[in-house]
Amino acid sequence: MNSPLRRVTLVVVALFALLFLNLNWVQFVNSDYYKDSAYNRRTTLEEYSRERGLILAGNQTLAKSVKTKDGELKYQREYPQKDPYAHLTGFMSLTFGSTGIEKAENDILNGEAPMLFTDRVGEMFTGDEVSGGNVVLSIKPKLQEQAWKALTDYSNNQSVTPGAPEAAVMLDPATGHVLAQVSTPSYDPNPMASHDNNEVAKTWKDLNADGAGNPALDRATQDSFPPGSTMKVLVAAAALKAGLTPDTMIDAGNSYNPPQGGDIEITNSDGQCPEKQLTMKEALARSCNTAFAKLCVDNFQGKVDDGAEAMKEITDDFGFGDDSLTTPLTVAPSTLGNVDAKSYLARACFGQQEVKETPMMDAMISATIANDGDQMTPNLIKELQYSDETTADTPAPDSRATPIDSNVASQLREMMEEVVNGEHGTGKKAQIPGVTVGGKTGTAEHGEGAPEHGWFTGYAMDDNGNPKVAVSVLLTDAGEHGSGDATQIAGDLMKTYLGK
Repeated sequence: MNSPLRRVTLVVVALFALLFLNLNWVQFVNSDYYKDSAYNRRTTLEEYSRERGLILAGNQTLAKSVKTKDGELKYQREYPQKDPYAHLTGFMSLTFGSTGIEKAENDILNGEAPMLFTDRVGEMFTGDEVSGGNVVLSIKPKLQEQAWKALTDYSNNQSVTPGAPEAAVMLDPATGHVLAQVSTPSYDPNPMASHDNNEVAKTWKDLNADGAGNPALDRATQDSFPPGSTMKVLVAAAALKAGLTPDTMIDAGNSYNPPQGGDIEITNSDGQCPEKQLTMKEALARSCNTAFAKLCVDNFQGKVDDGAEAMKEITDDFGFGDDSLTTPLTVAPSTLGNVDAKSYLARACFGQQEVKETPMMDAMISATIANDGDQMTPNLIKELQYSDETTADTPAPDSRATPIDSNVASQLREMMEEVVNGEHGTGKKAQIPGVTVGGKTGTAEHGEGAPEHGWFTGYAMDDNGNPKVAVSVLLTDAGEHGSGDATQIAGDLMKTYLGK
């Protein structure tokens, strides 16, 4: 074979090899990508040819499939409860794919999950079309709708910045079940499920328009905020792990200039904590910024080698920085930020500087303390069902970590209960007659001249000392009274859950 012919042959062989590799890449390696793509018309027709399963919560149907009257697609998704549940259900869109539970539990809802194999086999023999499986959420509709109303009313009528985002999360501390998860502003997912591409495109444009407030973003899990004084609970946890007690006397005072801080002066709200010293329990109840800043900078009274490392450890243990947390919806990681400089550490220890936290993490912290230090993975899924609504699977509670032992948890409860019930406590609006309630308020600055965010995180116990519920409420741009308003909303939600 002459040289030119040999070169042509090699080129042809190489091209065939590349073609073979590309074919295998498309068919095997990248098959899921093409199969799941919203642009795959064949997959789309197949997806809409079968009745999809229900998304349920209590006695409420949150998502269902309805038959279409005409067109190639036999079914269309419908969301009867609309805005209050939109961040949970998500939507199923011809153009933009799926989000929320529609995406996370797609194999159950479309009937392809291995646990639904018997349904598919039965369909082959009977010829009767079987719908996909159902997903039952742990959400309590009464709580969800109360939280939705409270937050939307507040945002529209009482907030310093009307329409500002708000969020609330309620958890069962013993199981991790999410009892309520609300984020405002929200949206109606029904237009996104339309088979009219023009309607879908217009809705998407409206959701993402300037000034729309990004209603598709779930502030409960996908956004993080400076937590303010709720951060002091984790500082107290680090102090207790180091060997201090609720009754240990710690330095306080009306002002504090931390090392390496230049002209930074840390003060307390309304002149709180003028005493040179007070107990750690009283410092938490009064929410003394100076006391907790000094505690960290002074290495927890010399009990640890490095206060910054102790804070990194406690926040890591509670789940800060964890980007793998799902409910099964993704939870954005909370972050401590840079605390290497003493002045940074001082401000981080009362929830400022670069600290950012999701309301979900805030609720998880209180739930962990209520549950004797055992942190349960938050979970939205109560039950998975066959198409006939019989149980296919009940996910077992999952213990994520044990960041503190039962002794530290008990001491933290003692301190947080002083916040709610103590003479100088800042969380009195969360009191429930006859119920043991603990908590922590927070007022967080987030920009020069901007109204402060208001926070409350807490829990309630039953008569036998067992944890019943944990809660976090965030009111953004709420101003100086925001933490009190958040506390009131949280207290009312816990009352409803406990039947008080």
